[in-house]
Amino acid sequence: MAQALTGREARFHSSQQTRCGASRPGWALWHHLHVVSRPVSGATIPVIALTGHLGAGKTTLLNHVLRTPHARIGVVINDFGEINVDAGLISGQIDEPASIAGGCICCLPDDGQLDTALARLADPRLRLDAIIVEASGLADPAALARIIGFSEIPRVRDGGVVDVVDAVRHFDTVDCGGVAPARYGAATLVVVNKLDQVPERDLDAVVARVEARVRERNSRAHVVGATGGRIDPALLYDIAAATDETGQLSFRDALFSETIGDHDHVHAESVTVTAEEPIDPERLIELLEWPPAGVYRIKGCVAVRHRSSVRGYVVNVVGPSVHIAKTANSVGARSQLVAIGTHFDTAAVRTLMTDTLRPTDGPASATALRRWQRHAARA
Repeated sequence: MAQALTGREARFHSSQQTRCGASRPGWALWHHLHVVSRPVSGATIPVIALTGHLGAGKTTLLNHVLRTPHARIGVVINDFGEINVDAGLISGQIDEPASIAGGCICCLPDDGQLDTALARLADPRLRLDAIIVEASGLADPAALARIIGFSEIPRVRDGGVVDVVDAVRHFDTVDCGGVAPARYGAATLVVVNKLDQVPERDLDAVVARVEARVRERNSRAHVVGATGGRIDPALLYDIAAATDETGQLSFRDALFSETIGDHDHVHAESVTVTAEEPIDPERLIELLEWPPAGVYRIKGCVAVRHRSSVRGYVVNVVGPSVHIAKTANSVGARSQLVAIGTHFDTAAVRTLMTDTLRPTDGPASATALRRWQRHAARA
């Protein structure tokens, strides 16, 4: 059972050792908790698929993300291995229970019970910021993305597919044929990892080579380089501030918190735009469906003018995935959008977003509302 946590970070505590299944690969879950932070009332939790070939650095990236101050992350794993979760090491087969920060690793007999794991982690009492599903090195990213995308758990949403690539061995192990691997098609974020093992003169060429192959399958995936899996967690999710009760965005905590100070850490850039009048859904849909180059995520609370009313929505974009849901809180006529990514033209993005949020002259057209509702219906 969960227990009250004090101090900057939750620590491990012991648990009664009970077997819960056969010794074989399966799904296991736990939640890694830090100090209390509250997501927006009614908000959905992004479920992020973490994939990559054996040895590419998935676990290293996961460890880095779990060290983010104030973050509350749920983790689902389907592999054997060792996970260094800040204060200690979990080792051995994953179907052996171990308690971490008030929760237990629960053995699940097969991946058909992923929804069961997601339902447990989506419990509002856990107040998680994100759920990360770390797949086996042999897993098919597209299949995992479909499983998550078709989940019937109401409080979760697709958070994208992060595919980790070994900068040194990738073209000898994964992409060694004439046709670009199908796995590229499922990725929303490709992390070219282990760049510290590449001669400095070859760094740009290695990342460019991976990106060129990704583009053969996927025109919209975001490609970044990294060392030791160090990417800015703001690319994956946002951390809800402890005082965040009114639907205000909380990206700044993730972007400017006291995270890792390494020079080779991939830092996200952000642009925030606010409007005080209801906006046109058609212009907003254009932005959400086709974000500017370099923008990986968009999130916001928006006031959309319908025919005879103004309605509030929470919007989330990760790569090509657009999620729109009615907000549980009143937003009045105020709208706010944040774009996050790397290496983009901040002035151009700000101009585009400002134009998108300029006040509408009148009620939205029937075509615009139908287009908007199609996205909202998928939420």
